[in-house]
Amino acid sequence: MTDQARLLLASLINTLTEGGHLRSTAWQQAAEAVPRHEFLRGGFFRRVQDAVPSAWEPVQESDPGWLETCYSDESLVTQVAGTIVPADIRGRIMREPTSSSTLPSLVLRMLEDLQVEPGMRVLEIGTGTGYSTALLAQRLGEENVTSIEYDEDVAARARTALGRLGIHPTLVTGDGLDGYADGAPYDRIIATCGVRTVPPAWIAQTRPGGIVLATVGGRLGPSELARLTVHDDGTASGPLLGGQVSFMLARPHLPPPLGLLPDMSVGQERGTSVGADVLDGWTSRFVVQAAVPEAQHLTLEHDGCREDVLIDVASGSWALHHDGRRWTVRQDGPHALWDSVEEHLQRWREAGAPDLARCTLHVTPGGDSCRW
Repeated sequence: MTDQARLLLASLINTLTEGGHLRSTAWQQAAEAVPRHEFLRGGFFRRVQDAVPSAWEPVQESDPGWLETCYSDESLVTQVAGTIVPADIRGRIMREPTSSSTLPSLVLRMLEDLQVEPGMRVLEIGTGTGYSTALLAQRLGEENVTSIEYDEDVAARARTALGRLGIHPTLVTGDGLDGYADGAPYDRIIATCGVRTVPPAWIAQTRPGGIVLATVGGRLGPSELARLTVHDDGTASGPLLGGQVSFMLARPHLPPPLGLLPDMSVGQERGTSVGADVLDGWTSRFVVQAAVPEAQHLTLEHDGCREDVLIDVASGSWALHHDGRRWTVRQDGPHALWDSVEEHLQRWREAGAPDLARCTLHVTPGGDSCRW
């Protein structure tokens, strides 16, 4: 590592410590031993300021400011559109990010929240660039770390970066939602991708008393970090840790295309006492999302009024909320989506409309549920 890289790493460590993200000596020492720039040798994408729609431009290792940005506390996009990396592009690209190097403060916060002890065996879901994998190996020993990555190209780049540093944990290419049974049971499982529901395999592959740390979210956007303790009966429960943590959803959990919208002039219409503003706030939208986990949200305009639509592509259910002189909702399909929204919001409000950090997530074979 060059003198400049050492200085930049030391400055980043100081920032993370002062910010409360690095809280223990053990993780501080691990972070000091892992140069982040080694995992960004292929470059990254920088968002083009003020571009509408969002656009990205590549930053290569040879470009000015590359090294300094590697040691900034920000997420750096390393792949867009499922296959495209910085070396593939000259100019700009207007596609969605599909892989990134997560901001170091969140990586270290999660590793602290994982509550590991020496000798514990950890399964990481989502190798990504390999940076967090290296931190785990540095803290626990490479023999205690298994990491699984869905994307073969991303996995290959991570393997190369880890190899340059002489770090050789067990690296697997496959669907992380299935875990990795060959190495089970694990003391800890940590996921660096978002999921709509906690996969049963993660619970089954964690020893009783072990911990699963995962970001649980959905198709309406909000997601929160959950620390789940696995019980003897195959269930798990634990708190949401707060902080509006966001990760890209695991690819199998991404929403399907909306396709052709249904005829929204049909269906049953009624008044509602719940305004569409519940779809704006982070916490209330998380509650709505728990009520209708398959639904996607879009807004329309009709006669100068806003209309909010929830639509479940798989079942064909939809609800249209009209924000006129009075609130009305029209819905159709096998599931009355807005009825479920009202029911969940009522329970949440009866509990005092608490912050998400006061929520306990319960994972059972029947699904996930929040209790206030």
